[in-house]
Amino acid sequence: MSETGLELPERESMEFDVVIVGAGPSGLASAIRIKQLNPDLSVVVLEKGAEVGAHILSGCILDPSSLDELLPEWREEETPISQPVTDDRFYIYGPAGSVRIPGFAMPRFMGNHGNYVVSLGLVCQWLAGKAEALGVEIYPGFAAAEILYNEAGAVAGVATGDMGVEGNGQPGPNYQRGMALMGKYVLIGEGVRGSLAKELIARFQLSEQSEPQKFGLGIKELWEIAPEKHKPGLIQHSFGWPLDNRTGGGSFLYHLPNNQVYVGFVTHLNYRNPYISPFAEFQRFKTHPDIAELLEGGKRLGYGGRAITEGGYQSVPKLTFPGGALIGCSAGFVNVPRIKGVHNAITSGMLVAQSVADAIAADRAQDELASYDAAWRGSAIGKDLKPVRNVKPLWSKFGTIGGIVLGGLDMWTNSLLGFSFFGTLRHGKTDAQATEPAAKHKPIAYPKPDGVLTFDKTSSVFLSNTNHEEDQPVHLKVQDMALQKTSEHDVYAGLSERYCPAGVYEWVGEGADLRYQINAQNCVHCKTCDIKDPNGNIRWTVPQGGEGPVYQTM
Repeated sequence: MSETGLELPERESMEFDVVIVGAGPSGLASAIRIKQLNPDLSVVVLEKGAEVGAHILSGCILDPSSLDELLPEWREEETPISQPVTDDRFYIYGPAGSVRIPGFAMPRFMGNHGNYVVSLGLVCQWLAGKAEALGVEIYPGFAAAEILYNEAGAVAGVATGDMGVEGNGQPGPNYQRGMALMGKYVLIGEGVRGSLAKELIARFQLSEQSEPQKFGLGIKELWEIAPEKHKPGLIQHSFGWPLDNRTGGGSFLYHLPNNQVYVGFVTHLNYRNPYISPFAEFQRFKTHPDIAELLEGGKRLGYGGRAITEGGYQSVPKLTFPGGALIGCSAGFVNVPRIKGVHNAITSGMLVAQSVADAIAADRAQDELASYDAAWRGSAIGKDLKPVRNVKPLWSKFGTIGGIVLGGLDMWTNSLLGFSFFGTLRHGKTDAQATEPAAKHKPIAYPKPDGVLTFDKTSSVFLSNTNHEEDQPVHLKVQDMALQKTSEHDVYAGLSERYCPAGVYEWVGEGADLRYQINAQNCVHCKTCDIKDPNGNIRWTVPQGGEGPVYQTM
């Protein structure tokens, strides 16, 4: 039955051994490994983007260590992994200059020798081809909207969203009921803050023994620059300006082939001041003399935004539930100081694949894959995340400068001595709880965009190729509109207008005519609203399948 009480037709149903939600690196790696272990198993991958890679957004510097294990022959093939890192630089920025951090000050595992500058979307398209060659079925344009449970309460499958529902919630002339895809095991690889993962974490209390997950908002542009300024394989990261010392974040700049560069900025979402706009801070970052000189005469080609998991080792929830498991960024395997997570996502896919193959070989189904949850800490994932586990909480507690110094020392003691003087620090508050009332802060006067180096949200969203059918139910659910007015607007000065990098949220009108406008068609699926709203009052859900951004080479 629909939300409006209308009787709906029965769903068509398909049976598989394994159902995987999300054609990202973890989902595709798990599909590939399952078929490598047992070619007879039936595996399906659901992808909400119109095509594989359409919703994928990452830096991205790829550590190929896990790929070497999954597909050892990849280096002899033609792949989108072709640009090795040639130079690796770290800077601390001030308003008019920069100080380079020498490489010897960094632990060896922070280096990028042997890594590659890639478009992760193109890498996922290539991985999808590998999976399909093994017999994996991949359905792009099908958004998994609902978890299906068996009579015992275990996960038994997922349902795709209904298509052709009109804005009033009624089925339109092109209505199609979603499909049920049932499996012996269901793997959730939706990426950061996925709606199904969020439901499962709450239902099965998976985060009860872990610290709150922490997040950043990454905003990225693709530029074509003058050939004489281009240095293929050069990567650089920075901390500091334009953020103040109490606001965490930093930049990345990666030189691809063909005179192209990725320019990006990450703002940690535990910032206190509700007047901060991560989008505007990124635009301001590009006016730094080092960046402005590089981009002068260039052309902006693409734009996107995406939340990033930053909690690390102590924030990883229990990974298994009856009938399935969390993988990749749904589990939170990003290494924050290394600014990498793809290698861990691929490893998680391989680990869960082994547990799934063993379980099905033992004639099990829809029970708990305990061996996967037990394995990750002793695997390459745990060995990657544990030595850096205190960097994020030290940064949050002592600010950028103090946090970098103490975090660096802690990484060195972990690297050389195998332990930390701090033990394992806690994160404490969620990012939503970290936001302070507007009365404690002053509004920030950001410069107007010049349309050459800096831009507005409208022109940026256009470059993300984002599209949503307007006559459909809004997929961004405000639970209590009165609370949104009395708290988000009155106490926090309408911070959603600023934290959203796509211009989705607006407070329109004044006095009795004030209303909250949601421009859902602009949504780039970054999930920041689901994370940063001070009351957890906005719930991100999937729109109709295939809708959203189309990032192409981002």
